[in-house]
Amino acid sequence: MTIGGIAAAIVLGAVIGVLGRLTVPDRRSMPGWLLVAVGIVAAIAGTALTHLFGLERPGWDYWETFFQIVLAAVGVYLVAVFWPTSAR
Repeated sequence: MTIGGIAAAIVLGAVIGVLGRLTVPDRRSMPGWLLVAVGIVAAIAGTALTHLFGLERPGWDYWETFFQIVLAAVGVYLVAVFWPTSAR
């Protein structure tokens, strides 16, 4: 993977992570790096699911985007539930 590919994965991960976070009703605070990490994992997993089910299309793929956002929402929800919050 090239430097450009890594940069694109980070940017796409941030966007997917933010979109996933917007779909989760209970938005607790979480570190930005964790949101990006969840987004990167969701982007990779969404792409893999699209290829696994044979739904890939040339150009912009709405199935891939759908899977990525749904997986990001699930990931953000799981992090919100299991990530320790600071005691007040």
